[in-house]
Formats: sequence, structure tokens, C-alpha cells
Amino acid sequence: MPERLIFHIDVNSAYLSWSATEKLKQGCALDIRTIPSIIGGDMASRHGVVLAKSIPAKAYGIVTGEPVAHALQKCPKLLLEPPNHRLYSQYSQRLMELLTSFCSSIEQVSIDECYLDFSGKKHCLGNPCDTAAQIKDTVKTSLGFTVNIGISTNKLLAKMASDFQKPDKVHTLFPQEIPEKMWPLPVRELFMVGKASAATLEKLEIRTIGDLAHADPQILESHMKSHGKLIWQFANGIDDSPVQTEENELKCVGNSTTLARNAETAAKAKKVLHSLCRQVSSRLQQYGQYAGMVSTEIRYASFVRVSHQMQLPFATYDEKILCRHACLLFDELWNGEPVRLLGVRTSKLSDEPEPVQMNLFDLPKTQKEIKAEQAAKALQNKFGKHIIHKGL
Repeated sequence: MPERLIFHIDVNSAYLSWSATEKLKQGCALDIRTIPSIIGGDMASRHGVVLAKSIPAKAYGIVTGEPVAHALQKCPKLLLEPPNHRLYSQYSQRLMELLTSFCSSIEQVSIDECYLDFSGKKHCLGNPCDTAAQIKDTVKTSLGFTVNIGISTNKLLAKMASDFQKPDKVHTLFPQEIPEKMWPLPVRELFMVGKASAATLEKLEIRTIGDLAHADPQILESHMKSHGKLIWQFANGIDDSPVQTEENELKCVGNSTTLARNAETAAKAKKVLHSLCRQVSSRLQQYGQYAGMVSTEIRYASFVRVSHQMQLPFATYDEKILCRHACLLFDELWNGEPVRLLGVRTSKLSDEPEPVQMNLFDLPKTQKEIKAEQAAKALQNKFGKHIIHKGL
């Protein structure tokens, strides 16, 4: 199998950079990126936290996700700029349009970051670092803000590379560079290792990513279940997740929600996932579609976003099957930290269920059962969900 080549592109302090760029365009003489400043919302709302910070603000110990009130205690002269999400969406769209001119295989994973897949194009690409520098400089001159670009053979390592020294930098993290560039780092800097995971690893005397890479994966699983195996793989640079290009994303049905209060237990999070799967199931039925793939997204209170997907045993729109697999994915992903947002997305849609191998334990529904459920759903939509229910 030919070696892959993946770029991860991340906007430096996106919200603050985009606000600063727009203010400069409007004639403001002060670049708020050069002084202690943050993007922060209404103190009375759930958005009363630091959404983005300038480098001078970081020098005061201000961190993304902390309450604005705490940030002001650290730096009383801190400049607060309110968020403008409409503006951010516009800048994000401009960025993605520009990047598409360099590479058509692009996966946008959040408003300010994406992956470019140059696999199979290395013969005409030249030096990857030169190409990345060209992309970085074009973004800066054309759009007025800076990005970091990480380069590697998979998404994980490319993302880790883009988090190295900032701003306006290009970094590589190829597999042969892992021992030198990644293993000496504190374990908390590994993608998917949050505060709770880092505390558990500290008790196991695992302090660096290298310590984690050389740990016994069975011991990690005994303490952290499937998450232990996942971060052990990441510490060793193992990640085979594909870049989901726009073409793969065009045909999907999903839903997500920002929670009124952070979910701090798996039970609370899974209750939300169940509700989301019910909505997704209803939309799939409305569109006459069956899903062959489901993915779960988690965004933590720290604004770190993670997601994972899995193939369903057979194409379906059944909410129970969707929920069961969405919850399995949640168990794989969740690191124990408070959850701010949850999402469920289905893909690999088809107009009719594919033929499946029958078995005694997980039989697909018959056409009669499917039609009965459709009739029941129609009655519930018209007269309310309590109008019909299963008998005892």
C-alpha cells in the first residue's frame, strides 16, 4: 500500500485572528493580536469563557476555556472582544475555498481546521514542506491571518505536528521522527489525553508520550478500558482513519446539540445520544434512506473535539441499532472529562437495505416489521408519540 501524505491545517487563535483581521480591514489602527486580548462571550451565558486568546494574553497564564472572570483576574487590562460567529463562518468558508484550489481532497473537521490528502499526488507535489509553506503564505497574504500546517503519513501525526511551535509555522512528524519529536513531550499533549486521562497515567508513573508508547497496553486497558488502548496506539503513531472528503460527506444525515449543562457521566451523555439517534432515525425514514455507517462526535468543555465512526452490521434506520453503536463509539472516545456537545451522524446511505447474512442473534427486520414501524411512526407524528406503543 503506497504511503499516505496528509496535511493538517489549523488557524492560529482563529476567532481572535478573524476578529483582528476584520477590524484592521475596517480601519482600526490596533491589531488586537499584539496586545493581551481574548474573544469572550456574555458573562451570564454558557459562552462566558475564553474562546480564543492572543499570544500576549497567553503570557499571563490565560487558557482557552477558562471563565472570562478568571482571565480578568490574571490580567485586569485584558481587552475583551465579543464573539461574532457569523463573521467566523464567513472567514472559514473563504479559507476552505482557498485550500480547495491546492487540493480537492479536503476534510473540514471544525470551523478552523481541516485535513488535505495529497496521497497519490506526491509525484507531482515536489517537496511537501515547500508546498505547505506556499499554502501558509498564500493564506496570510490573501486572507490576512496565519495558520500552522502539520505534515505526516496519517491524520493523528499531522495534527500533532501542527500543534508544535506557533504561529505561522510548518512542521513535519513522520513515523521516523516520533522518538525525537513526540515521545519527549508531556503525555497530556497527546491528542485524546485530557486531564482525567493524564491523572490516571500519572498514577501509573507514565509522564511522557514515550512512557505511554512503551507501556503494556493490557495494563492500560485494565485501568482505562478501550481508551487506554486507543491512546497507546496514538502514542505509537498508529492511526488509519481516512480523510473524509467532501464527496463522501455530501450524503449524510446527522444531528448535534450543545448541552445546557456539561454531561459528567456516561449515563447522561448516552441519554442525549439516544435522543439524537431518535431524531436521526426519523429523518432517515422521512428521506427513505438506510445508513451503513454511524459516527459519534464529542466536544469537551475545554472545546477539544473528537469523533469516530464505525460500519453498521447492515444498512438500517432503526434508532435502537443506531443508538447501540453510537454509544459503543462514545465508550471508545470518552476520556472522562465533562462533555459540552454531542453529535451523531450517519453516512453510506442507500435507498433500500442491502442483503445481509442472517444469524440467530442479530436478525435484520422483515419488510412486514418495517412497514408496521412506519405506520406506527406516521400515527405518532400525527397524533403524538403516546398514541401507540408496544404491548406487554
